[in-house]
Amino acid sequence: MTTILAALEDLVLIVESSKDGWKVQESLKGQKPSSLVFDPEHPQRAYCGTSDNGLYKTDDNGQTWEKTSLKASNSSIMSLSVSPIEKGQDGFNKIFVGMEPSIIYSSIDGGHTWEKIDEFNKLPSHSTWSFPPRPTTHHVRWIEPDVNRKEYLFVAIEAGALIKSFDGGKTWIDRILNSPYDTHVLRTHRKSPKRLYSAAGDGYFESQDYGVSWKNLDEGLGEHTYLLGIAVNSHDPENIVVSAASNAWQAHYRQGAESFVYRRSYDIHDNDETWALTTDGLPESKGTIISLIESNPKIKDEFYCLNNRGIYCSKDSGISWDMLDIPWTKEYHLQHPWALAVKE
Repeated sequence: MTTILAALEDLVLIVESSKDGWKVQESLKGQKPSSLVFDPEHPQRAYCGTSDNGLYKTDDNGQTWEKTSLKASNSSIMSLSVSPIEKGQDGFNKIFVGMEPSIIYSSIDGGHTWEKIDEFNKLPSHSTWSFPPRPTTHHVRWIEPDVNRKEYLFVAIEAGALIKSFDGGKTWIDRILNSPYDTHVLRTHRKSPKRLYSAAGDGYFESQDYGVSWKNLDEGLGEHTYLLGIAVNSHDPENIVVSAASNAWQAHYRQGAESFVYRRSYDIHDNDETWALTTDGLPESKGTIISLIESNPKIKDEFYCLNNRGIYCSKDSGISWDMLDIPWTKEYHLQHPWALAVKE
């Protein structure tokens, strides 16, 4: 059974597959959800961060929620991540919570107790970090615990730096020259150790050496080099899907929204690494707020895409898409999507 959690501006949708099709219900209405994540080793556990109402957890796939003990006054939760390999207590994997202003909290006991991680604010680049819509502050946009190496942690500050720690957050390595400046989503992959995939406001970047060096790989994107979402086929590290726009305004603001989805699947025979626009089954680009993208963690070639027009599924590596047959109200059309989580 596939379970999808989708955060819009003022609610979370719980969407579950069944023999009779997709079932959907609303939850956390009015709580301003900002981020979502499943615990891969604890089947019913998921977390939802909010912009000003704290961190929630569920142990029944989102049917009911309760607040965790995380106390972070005057802060907003901007990102959540659960390590796929670092196990804590009572069967829960280690969770990381990224805040605005830029602080990280971690928990190894399912959110009962917390450790503060903030040594990265001493990095030299810190003085240049600034989020354009709120230039007096910055935040932790993405936290990526490596899927292959315990305590390897990659963190994107929006906007300002992609930084990393190899000891679980005790010490940090600053951004380097030619690295992505404004990473929105970063991925690692079990079948491609040391590889980092960055979807950034300044384009698409890859590293093959844990961020020691980077390549900017925008060929085929044209002018659509403002990237937000990225997912990698769970069984094929060469098959990548991204969401893109020409700039932040067209990505995020409904009045001028125009966004696109691209895919790439490396062909060893023709050495092709070019991005290709994918439109089959997706809504028209105009009026579509930039999408969030996730791959099914267990099923090869399966991707999910969330935007203000609906939730879409591809079962052929991102070539074609089908809109999930669930009610999609006018209210949903008017809301910005903020987070997407998928589990099988």
